Amino acid sequence: MMRGALFSALEAMGADFSRVLDVYAGTGALGIEALSRGANRCDFVERDRAMAGVIRDNLEATGFADRGMVYPIAAERALDRLEGGYTVILADPPYADASAPDVLERLARSALVADDAVVVLEHSAREEARSDLGPFHLAKQLRHGDSAVSIYLPAGDGGDNC
Repeated sequence: MMRGALFSALEAMGADFSRVLDVYAGTGALGIEALSRGANRCDFVERDRAMAGVIRDNLEATGFADRGMVYPIAAERALDRLEGGYTVILADPPYADASAPDVLERLARSALVADDAVVVLEHSAREEARSDLGPFHLAKQLRHGDSAVSIYLPAGDGGDNC
């Protein structure tokens, strides 16, 4: 339910799905949803090798293997290995990962992110959303049960599309 609401909100905001990054990808559900909604490409970053294998299997099962690339490395290492131009960043770090806020801040400020990108952060609903993430500001928040999704837009965007 949350995933559908998230992608409906992104589509209503006019998000450009040409190049998606799913970091802390888990099973790849968010990135695969982006592909199913027309994303041209999605790179998946998941450090757990078994889960990276699950993502590859899920890409094969959904017919998106030719549009997805899986990187079985830690998110902080991915910042130095990936090439820029991501228009949508999807991040669902483990709630207990204390390093995730710093990694996401570095990612948001990096050349990996296109100037007009949208950054999506899934987090515990018990956690207060950050008002900004690097050069991005909080534009919209969705909540469902214990989960929340915060959508960030470039600081120059007034968020009128939210």
